[in-house]
Amino acid sequence: MAHRYLSLFLLVCMTISVSAQKSLVAGPMAGSVELRDAIIWLEVSPAVKRAAIRYYIKGKPAAAQTETYKGELGNRYNPLKITLVNLQPGTTYQYEVLLNGQKTPLPAPLTFTTKSLWQFRTPAPDFSFLTGSCAYFNEPAFDRPGKPYGNDSSIFETMARTPADFMIWLGDNWYTREVDYSSVPGLEYRAHRDRSLPVLQRFLQVMPHYATWDDHDFGPNNSNKSFIFRADSRRVFSQYWPNPSFGEKGEGIYTKYSYSDVDFFLLDGRYWSSAGEMPDSIDGKPNPDKKMYGDGQMEWLRNALLQSNASFKVIVTGSQALNPISIFDSFHHFPIEYEPFMRFLKDHDIPGVLFLTGDRHHSEVIRFPREGTYPLYDITSSPLTSGVGGVLRGNEKDNPYRVPGTLVVTQNFARVSVTGEKGKRRLKVIFMDRDQRELAAFEVSQEELK
Repeated sequence: MAHRYLSLFLLVCMTISVSAQKSLVAGPMAGSVELRDAIIWLEVSPAVKRAAIRYYIKGKPAAAQTETYKGELGNRYNPLKITLVNLQPGTTYQYEVLLNGQKTPLPAPLTFTTKSLWQFRTPAPDFSFLTGSCAYFNEPAFDRPGKPYGNDSSIFETMARTPADFMIWLGDNWYTREVDYSSVPGLEYRAHRDRSLPVLQRFLQVMPHYATWDDHDFGPNNSNKSFIFRADSRRVFSQYWPNPSFGEKGEGIYTKYSYSDVDFFLLDGRYWSSAGEMPDSIDGKPNPDKKMYGDGQMEWLRNALLQSNASFKVIVTGSQALNPISIFDSFHHFPIEYEPFMRFLKDHDIPGVLFLTGDRHHSEVIRFPREGTYPLYDITSSPLTSGVGGVLRGNEKDNPYRVPGTLVVTQNFARVSVTGEKGKRRLKVIFMDRDQRELAAFEVSQEELK
């Protein structure tokens, strides 16, 4: 009889464990981790009626607190965010996911570390982050016939094992197909399906994540402001990322994020973008109707750069910005915005500016010289899993603007580190493959960007 009760008890425990695991669809992941608060993102199944995060300073579970989700649940897809407040700066917290009152079992403890309050106290902390773009996850029922476009997704397991303080996704973070971008439920399905894949989960859990978008996670290929579901796409993107903010006045997704002495300006190159097919110039003058970012976003960016005292000011955008000979989507193909912005940077002598971009299905560093001031660099990281581009067959094979030795034409991600003493900080980029092998590297000093 005792054995029967023991077996029944173990069966009940296993049933509860399996049920809890099925209740958690994706995540959790942290994002917008600040000095005194942090956002925890996760997606749960329609069966979940209550969701909460139990959290405490690592090693002090007796002082745990619980924050309950107060939004709506029970929908087809249930991405949600819970904000933890009144945290201590520079402190590691452990947290647990509670669904319907039950702790969700996960392979390893969940932690995040709040930013340190270093200003006016200590030198800026050294740090590192991961970055990359173009994550295509195969789904044969809806993919094009022939060879699968997506490659080995185990690169995300490699990234989960690569030490870093956070991840910045550079766009094309999922790829909508024909069955997706023709309807709002399709856009919702693609984000839900790709985010819930098992190969991603550990990577989502081990570090905070931030993102901008490009055409494929906004809408169709080369999509622009004419996309009829752009407002719905913005809503879906906002639901699936824990960025600190998403544009202004209910439009766009641009935002700013700071870590140590570096500012990141995450731009939106799709919501207001004109069609790429429009001519760059008319009668030798910039086409006034062809804009990539829109007047409001560009005004925000200029003011944000003027206000920034960061050692490095990293402009993050989905498409390349500075590659003069690229025929593909690039900021330089929108001269009515591009040329005044280049003059603005020079006229106001803004130091430390770098571009961090994706989209191109290869990685490289572009060096763009400027008369009378320092050169600008465009660091492109792509692809994570999607097909490799044809840069070796086109006019860019021997691009004179490319920093020698930085071209990578295979699956890869980048690890970026910022180190050094005040006034002499250094930013180093290492492109790595899914076996964590170093494929190429680039380094620039703060002093070179003045």
